[in-house]
Amino acid sequence: MPEPGPSPLQSGLPGAAARFGAHVLGSAQVHASGGLPGLPAGPGLPFPSPSAAPPAPQTTAAPPAPSPALRRLLSGPSGLGTVGLHPARREAHPVPAAAQEPGAPESGAPAAGNPVPGLYHHPVPEPDPVRVEEVSRRIKAWAVDEVDLFPEDWEKQFDGFQVGRYMVACHPDAPTVEHLMVATRLMVAENAVDDCYCEDHGGSPIGLGGRLLMAHTAIDPLHTTKEYEPAWAASLQSDAPRRAYSSAMEYFLAQASPSQADRYRHDMARLHLGYLAEAAWSQTEYVPEVWEYLAMRQFNNFRPCPTITDTVGGYELPADLHAQAAMQRVIALAGNATTIVNDLYSYTKELAASGRHMNLPVVIADREGISDQEGYLKAVEVHNDLMHAFEAEAAALAAACPVPSVLRFLRGVAVWVDGNHYWHQTNTYRYSLPDFW
Repeated sequence: MPEPGPSPLQSGLPGAAARFGAHVLGSAQVHASGGLPGLPAGPGLPFPSPSAAPPAPQTTAAPPAPSPALRRLLSGPSGLGTVGLHPARREAHPVPAAAQEPGAPESGAPAAGNPVPGLYHHPVPEPDPVRVEEVSRRIKAWAVDEVDLFPEDWEKQFDGFQVGRYMVACHPDAPTVEHLMVATRLMVAENAVDDCYCEDHGGSPIGLGGRLLMAHTAIDPLHTTKEYEPAWAASLQSDAPRRAYSSAMEYFLAQASPSQADRYRHDMARLHLGYLAEAAWSQTEYVPEVWEYLAMRQFNNFRPCPTITDTVGGYELPADLHAQAAMQRVIALAGNATTIVNDLYSYTKELAASGRHMNLPVVIADREGISDQEGYLKAVEVHNDLMHAFEAEAAALAAACPVPSVLRFLRGVAVWVDGNHYWHQTNTYRYSLPDFW
């Protein structure tokens, strides 16, 4: 294979300055590493050091076209961006242990599972078992001892979720276990709200708006009078979802900057709006058009998880760069693709549940008048189109704005996308594939 040639990551900086503003790029250089060492370069991809001075301006401001090497960089952890992302990570891949029984504590490697045939994805190495074990231990202690999250008879389901393995796979550049715990607590809290308010464990569309609004005040606090504030504060301890949101947010605020916290609140409001749309359709027994369903899923999706990848990585993508339309499109496409992954892997689980559960294969089959199998296979195509769009847009943005924090954030989102697929594929306690092949 020929050498990819000089990396485009530095030569486009003047073009980025013209496009995004010198003051934004100056701020990005200051905050690029968050005090962490620079990321290692990959073959043919010399990565600009966060501490290095920006290159001298060139005579042209035209951004370079994305190279194949850059596309490989952004496609996820099949190359640069795996265990070598941070000096604290081990250089060799951990040796897999024997598979454990479903629902058992998260030690050792999971059963491999099978990827959805034809699904576009990137394989990832097994997550560091030492970190998996420690995150799993800490998250269960938090759930049981700090927030009293679930009754004893839900314990097997909590263990079967395997959230420690999930988060370690999605955030290989986290500098410490405590950084990983920030994401893990928020993930568990979000699932508690979904289960207890919306779905599996007593959830209902009836009255959901009021419950979600009260829970959201654990993330975006109420500012009211001294007379009424104590009642609100007491309400944050009134049920497991609010206790989890409140505690997880407190830990998150200890690591996040004010702009990162505000970004997360915004994305959680998006999530809750998506919950409400799905609940409204459930109450009225409305099957949305496919495009309507995809619009709902852009809100009711995983977006709050990859959007905090910089907080978990111990650095910050400056607010001005995060707010750019191109970055917002990349994040949205990543969230949409990962959520369709959930629709595909949870398909048989949802069909086995009581009532009719809407997911993309079901909606496509119903609205387009095709078989269940054809609806499922078309949903795979939709996912693949979203993934290709995500990678193309991320590569174009990286070439146009090669600021270290932008490049690291884009890489972190790509790694999160791949780690999310890995968890769905390998979590055979929760998921199995339909017999469509």
